[in-house]
Amino acid sequence: MLTGDKVDTAKCIAISAGIKDKSHALCQITSDNTKDKDDIRQKLENFSMGPTSTMLVVDGAVVATSIKEFTKFSIMVATMAPAVLCCRCTPFIKAELVRLIKEHTGKRTCAIGDGDNDVPMITEADVGIGIVGKEGLQASLSADYSIHRFHYIKRIILWHGRNSYKSSASLTHFIIHRGMIIAVMQGLFSAMYFYMPLAFFQGWLQIGFSTYYTMLPLYSLVLDYEMEESVVFLFPELYQTLHTGRVMSVKTFLIWVWISVFQGAILMLGAIILFENSMLSLVSVACTSLFALELLNIYTELHTYHPLTMVSMLCTAVVYFYSILMLRNYFDFAFIATTAFVWRVSVITLTGWLPIYIFKCVQQLFSHRVA
Repeated sequence: MLTGDKVDTAKCIAISAGIKDKSHALCQITSDNTKDKDDIRQKLENFSMGPTSTMLVVDGAVVATSIKEFTKFSIMVATMAPAVLCCRCTPFIKAELVRLIKEHTGKRTCAIGDGDNDVPMITEADVGIGIVGKEGLQASLSADYSIHRFHYIKRIILWHGRNSYKSSASLTHFIIHRGMIIAVMQGLFSAMYFYMPLAFFQGWLQIGFSTYYTMLPLYSLVLDYEMEESVVFLFPELYQTLHTGRVMSVKTFLIWVWISVFQGAILMLGAIILFENSMLSLVSVACTSLFALELLNIYTELHTYHPLTMVSMLCTAVVYFYSILMLRNYFDFAFIATTAFVWRVSVITLTGWLPIYIFKCVQQLFSHRVA
């Protein structure tokens, strides 16, 4: 906590804000109880060897001397404490402390303030949050995020932050999958037909799969959330699970690459095995199976079924079937109207989707039992 208030005032604020826990003792190192830089260093060394549940309280003069004379040591001692309270800090000292913490710990920093004296600190941090206060709008205008109440931070981090991270991860995975599955199908098609330089999906089909066939359901993933807001607030430890990197990692990337290769191979090989002696029939079966499989993949990843997500899927299906009627040069409409087309698409789609879906269900079942 970096503040320009006096020590006693800052202590009261730290207690009311929950920074100081009831179990925390206080170690106060200020200009009133220190003589010179050697005395400051000695007191910091004594603090570092003391109980780990002790909160460090320093003032601006001690901070200025520490970061000037023994920077690394002072930052190391500060990071050992459960909380640090810096009083009587100037705007320069606030910004300098944020910079040093970033530099020496390698951590991402977040600065929160409501006054114009907090602007240097907010702009120096990786993430700046400005509170609209009585002192003006300088802090909120210079920040990355602007809020009206301090307690909104809880909702920003635990609810919006967690959902944004997980939704961004899901969106990234599906964008990778969407491009990879097309590449696999094109590679297999070229390999089976003597590597001729011919695109399997041409014209509107190639453009459509990346835009109006998948865009709405794909971006509706940002509306999904894993659990209710009340549950997230009840168990704030859930936010810490994001730090493990299990949502977005090399492992998840390789899993989605494998899914793309598997499903792309099923779609292409299935369409060729069930070939109907017409290139338009082959494209019709493969494209429709790909579209249906993509919707099922998105459905599988959903935790909650938001009305807008369902509407986006329905609208996309309507757009696809409308394009079948309009793009007669790309689809074999006479073949599509037969039961042979329906069962071919159903078999190929379910063959590519069911193994992934069953594996995910089994994985969730065992993870719940372990929990």
